[in-house]
Amino acid sequence: MTIRERLFSLQDERYAAFQAKLLPTVDPERIIGVRVPLARKLAKELRKEGGYEAFLSELPHEYYDENMLHGLLISEEKDYETCVALVQRFLPFVDNWAVCDIMSPKVFKKHKPQLLEKIKEWSASSEVYTCRFGMEMLMTHFLDEDFQPEYLEIPAKVRSEEYYVNMMIAWFFATALAKQWDWTLPYLVERRLFDWTHNKTIQKARESFRITKEQKDLLKTMRV
Repeated sequence: MTIRERLFSLQDERYAAFQAKLLPTVDPERIIGVRVPLARKLAKELRKEGGYEAFLSELPHEYYDENMLHGLLISEEKDYETCVALVQRFLPFVDNWAVCDIMSPKVFKKHKPQLLEKIKEWSASSEVYTCRFGMEMLMTHFLDEDFQPEYLEIPAKVRSEEYYVNMMIAWFFATALAKQWDWTLPYLVERRLFDWTHNKTIQKARESFRITKEQKDLLKTMRV
């Protein structure tokens, strides 16, 4: 079977209808309805089998699920330079938050200095999902032991009217509050974010189990 045929063999039409409600930027006719665990399993199978390279070069894909599988295959790439090249080629074709967010290359954590430079480039992009992906990689890899206060400036400087960019900024700062409270709180105290993003950050942080009750109470007083 072709890769597309294998995806259709995993089709769940009820799941496709559910997904369509979550993906307003995607034509429902483009959603096959493959559940993510099955897509992950297929990606691992294809990596073992080989011969999937032609699929990665066939852009743009027709179906949303093909894009999801593409992102999962990239995430399994073990060579850093190859992985970055694949990401660079794929990002212009990403047209929804789910495909953007499914990409989390494992090899990135072994190449932090090089990755940080790419994150700065991606986050500064005017393309919605390239920008979102850059900030998500910053959140994933640079809010723990590799954290530096100046990294908070990368998303803080992003200026966009795009919902999916601003949601990522809010998600980033809510996570940063949980992990780096003392460094992150001044961005809210000083109103460094757009009002909508400021309030959404507070909302998401107050929904987090990693934020204490005292912290949540303080954040509640800071809504604008």
